[in-house]
Amino acid sequence: MSRKRRAGDDPVLITEAAPSLLEQHDARKRRYIITMAVRAVCLILATVFYQTLWVMAVFAILAIILPWVAVMAANDRPPKKKALNRHRFGGSPDVGSVQAAAPKPAIGPVRIIDAD
Repeated sequence: MSRKRRAGDDPVLITEAAPSLLEQHDARKRRYIITMAVRAVCLILATVFYQTLWVMAVFAILAIILPWVAVMAANDRPPKKKALNRHRFGGSPDVGSVQAAAPKPAIGPVRIIDAD
């Protein structure tokens, strides 16, 4: 049995859609875990190279800085699309992305009725 498809039945491909909040959260957790794993490796290497002072210092400084980097990266969200906000800063919007608002009609002369 073959079903005939109508033109409106085709699936819509959304390529410009932002990732879901769950996907964003998972990506940030993954980035945090990777950064903290690199920190753990730096701590271990700092203890291994304790006799070579400059190598130990480099790994120790990385181990101190990486938690801050991990938190900042985990709290960061993906950047907003520039095309969506371009019209707010004086640029011209993309054709078809924002519908032009209809001009407001001018208010004609108003008749005032004064009752004394």
